[in-house]
Amino acid sequence: MAVTDTPAPTTSSEHSAPGDASGDSEAPRERANRRWNEILQETRVAQTGVQILFGFLLSVAFTPGFRDLGIIDRTIYVVTVVLGAAATGSLIAPVSIHRFLAGQRMKNELVETAHRLMMFGMFLLALTIGSTLLLILRVVLPGLIAEFLVAGVMLYFAVCWYALPLWLRRRASREESA
Repeated sequence: MAVTDTPAPTTSSEHSAPGDASGDSEAPRERANRRWNEILQETRVAQTGVQILFGFLLSVAFTPGFRDLGIIDRTIYVVTVVLGAAATGSLIAPVSIHRFLAGQRMKNELVETAHRLMMFGMFLLALTIGSTLLLILRVVLPGLIAEFLVAGVMLYFAVCWYALPLWLRRRASREESA
């Protein structure tokens, strides 16, 4: 059966409880379409955030205060802009890949590749946010306070964006096994 780019119809599996036998009735095509639609929604959220942040970063170099930054802060700025550009590329790439592969019956490959790009893009976005925060806080706060605050925020991101989902997945797997 051909895999198309049309939205999947709502199936009973989308409304089933974990472990419910009816949740296994989703056809491979429906699953691929549902996963693609989920990725598109997630991409819209992430793209908006990274594009706003990237636009802000690009404008910083043209402010009068930029000339007063030392070499370390300018280096942090350059790294931050490069991270922002890479995050933007990773988070927008699924759209470009979809355009090239539309109608090629490669939805499963598209979904898996988009998933990996989104995960990497979110990692790059976290680094971009952290380095942006570092740049701003180094200008505003004395000493090592900025570095400690940024470390705390990055730890928070790691917990919310990576550790918590992995923990929830592991917990669900244990409950299904029981």
